[in-house]
Amino acid sequence: MSRIGRMPVRIPSGVTVTLNGNHVAASGPKGSLNRTLPDGVAVQLENDVITVTRASDAPRHRALHGLSRSLVANMVEGVDKGFQKVLEIQGVGYKAEATARGVILTVGLSHTVEYTAPKDVTIAVEGATIVRVSGPSKELVGQVAAELRAVRPPEPYKGKGVRYQGEHVRRKAGKTGAK
Repeated sequence: MSRIGRMPVRIPSGVTVTLNGNHVAASGPKGSLNRTLPDGVAVQLENDVITVTRASDAPRHRALHGLSRSLVANMVEGVDKGFQKVLEIQGVGYKAEATARGVILTVGLSHTVEYTAPKDVTIAVEGATIVRVSGPSKELVGQVAAELRAVRPPEPYKGKGVRYQGEHVRRKAGKTGAK
């Protein structure tokens, strides 16, 4: 049996979860999320505890068991506490400016890059080089952070670009002059 899939998901106070077959809806202080789980996985709610079970020991059902439990747990945690990714911008003249629904990046390109965030995602800029992406959906927060990083990924020679906070960029030695 899946070690992750068999663990129960506890529902904290202030969060409501409703089940309708394989459709799971969670709402809490940070927002609301909906998801339809794949066939072969059953979800039960008893005494503020969600348990996920699988239909059989078929390889497909075994693969979906832990995945489904993790998706439900991330929904519950997201609507309760939310998720956050922090990006750092490094480089001379590189900066970010907050707009009403997104951010404008100036990262050494011939033009500025304007990024508009999806509905439930909030982008905040601290100083001019720290960008915080937050929201209730772990998937969406990670996707937005990855798209912002993809505008100018860190390069290995000087380390300039957009990187996750705490990300280590392996540096390369530059060319040595011919003698």
